[in-house]
Amino acid sequence: MVKSSAARKLDDTTSAAELRRPGFGGGDPPPPVRPNAPVLNNAHLAVLMLLGAEVMFFAGLIGAFLVFRLSAAVWPPPFQPRLPVGMTGVNTAILLASAVTMHLGIRAVRTGAVATLIRQLTITALLGSLFLVIQGYEWIRLIHFGLTASSSIYGGLFYALIGAHGVHVLCGLIWLFLVRMQARRGRFSKIRYVGVQTSAMYWTFVVALWPVLYGLVYLY
Repeated sequence: MVKSSAARKLDDTTSAAELRRPGFGGGDPPPPVRPNAPVLNNAHLAVLMLLGAEVMFFAGLIGAFLVFRLSAAVWPPPFQPRLPVGMTGVNTAILLASAVTMHLGIRAVRTGAVATLIRQLTITALLGSLFLVIQGYEWIRLIHFGLTASSSIYGGLFYALIGAHGVHVLCGLIWLFLVRMQARRGRFSKIRYVGVQTSAMYWTFVVALWPVLYGLVYLY
């Protein structure tokens, strides 16, 4: 059946009114939906989980150390060699300096100065290597003087705590070496440097942990 002109005019008027009718949120169309950007990417999240596990690991070692330390009448035990507080203090300053150069490397890559990044990574790795060399020299002297992991609880706790940290410094140095290789190959820029950030996160943890261990084992 063909609609009359009056009926068609009524339909057109009704359609126009429906278009003008406000919706649930008003008459304006809804804004475009933007995808939720993750607060942390997968690499940062993985490193944070790793560092969380490392914190629990060292908390267990420190807890064991404190149990024996607080229950001992005399600490260090008699006839045990004393730890080289002065030399280790200098070594602590060396490791803390490596955190500064690592931070300078992050600042450099954020501005696109890749050459400066490579230089700062090199300095950081050299300082970390020097820290390990001095630690190794101290260990050789302590073993020569009779402090071994099996000589006493004192020696066992010392090598467990300080040795575990030394292994983590070595892992951090390997990580820095790999990041430096990638930087030389042009993998990083001022908008793409996640690898540098994650290595800096791990290295900062290693550096920040050492003053705690130094104060607890060498000075307490």
